[in-house]
Amino acid sequence: MTQSTRKLLGTVLILLSLVVWSVLGMWIYMSFLGAAAWWLLIGFFAVMGMSWFYPATWIIRWMAKPDAE
Repeated sequence: MTQSTRKLLGTVLILLSLVVWSVLGMWIYMSFLGAAAWWLLIGFFAVMGMSWFYPATWIIRWMAKPDAE
């Protein structure tokens, strides 16, 4: 697979993972944290907002691999 193909596929995967991560966060909030204290919600959304970085990092590393010669 060429690097340009990986970049295209990686971009789609990152966008898809952001959508899935957002839906997962909303589901957790609606199912378990609807009546939680404000300080718990701030912590939850801070952790959810920052933790999507790790799967995106793996995808970006895969995208950046040079082409095999």
